Amino acid sequence: MRSALFSAENLEKESAQPGMRLQNSKMLKIELNGEAMARVGSMVAYQGQVQFQALGSGGLGKFLKQKLTGEGVPLMKITGRGDVFLADFAKDVHIIDLEPGDALSINGSSVLAFDSSLQYDIKMVGGTGMAASGLFNCVFSGHGRIAITTKGTPVVLNVDAPTYVDPQAAVCWSANLQTGYHRAEQLGLGTLLGRSTGEAFTMSFAGQGFVVVQPSEEPPIQGSGTQQQQQGGLLGNLLS
Repeated sequence: MRSALFSAENLEKESAQPGMRLQNSKMLKIELNGEAMARVGSMVAYQGQVQFQALGSGGLGKFLKQKLTGEGVPLMKITGRGDVFLADFAKDVHIIDLEPGDALSINGSSVLAFDSSLQYDIKMVGGTGMAASGLFNCVFSGHGRIAITTKGTPVVLNVDAPTYVDPQAAVCWSANLQTGYHRAEQLGLGTLLGRSTGEAFTMSFAGQGFVVVQPSEEPPIQGSGTQQQQQGGLLGNLLS
């Protein structure tokens, strides 16, 4: 049988080392020897003796935070020995190595998989308060690998000057950056008449670090500011 489908670039990539690697730009391969964490529903194929266990958001505290904020990662634990292939609607996959002392703030919808050695929590994005609907992110820290997804090829901005990004296009950033709320659209007669640029506000970044921006906007999290303000007291306790 002959076909370009069977070319070397499409064949399974083998390695003697366990862990995460890219099978191609749209698919992650985990050569599993132990356990790893992945987004629920992301498995597209596996070989070997592998078990999958749904974990919700990764604990009661994270479950409550996810329900209140709309942020978080629906997780499954993968255990055993074999090869597991993961993907998320043909989005581009990127692997980031976190070293001790590193911390990465990431949009939960962009998390594909991560080593079980990493820790994560759901945090309010600093400086945005309740004005920016749904600005809560997952903050990862520790030593290990995390695979993230982007819709299209991203740009990595080095924050060496005041930087502003549409919050639905911001995939992840250095957790040590100072973030804030910046009104991008000027109020005026046009606004009162119902005209809009579609860019009501942006996130601002300052400090030393990077921001990963995708060439596509995630849909905003549903929920009114009033609902969020009603939840503010409980969120303050959960996020403290």
